[in-house]
Amino acid sequence: MMFDGIDLVAVLAAAVASFAAGAVWYGLFGKLWARAARLTETELRLRPLLLVTSFLCQLLMALIFAGIIYHAGPMSVGNGVLSAVLVWTGFFATSLTVNHRFQGASWGLTLIDGGHWLAVLLVQGVILGLMS
Repeated sequence: MMFDGIDLVAVLAAAVASFAAGAVWYGLFGKLWARAARLTETELRLRPLLLVTSFLCQLLMALIFAGIIYHAGPMSVGNGVLSAVLVWTGFFATSLTVNHRFQGASWGLTLIDGGHWLAVLLVQGVILGLMS
């Protein structure tokens, strides 16, 4: 199913894959992340609404990211990866750095969260490039 040149099935696949990548990422770095974020065991409880919200945000991200890749040139894995690196560097890395510095968070938190968002964008870029 296409919407103005964007394959909506690819968008859904990219959202699912990037959500799964986030689960793996925080599965690997969860304890370090919790310590860096200064969260207690109670605050770490998984809440269904939080997971649904996270997935919906990744779905919206994949849709908008597909539009960015589409307007940057042909939908391809190469353009997906290049767009991921550029968007992450220009928006995610900079925003996280500023927010975490003002919050007094550790550089460890910035690296863990930043790595997560780079992984999300790379997964989305590859999936969108392959399927579109």
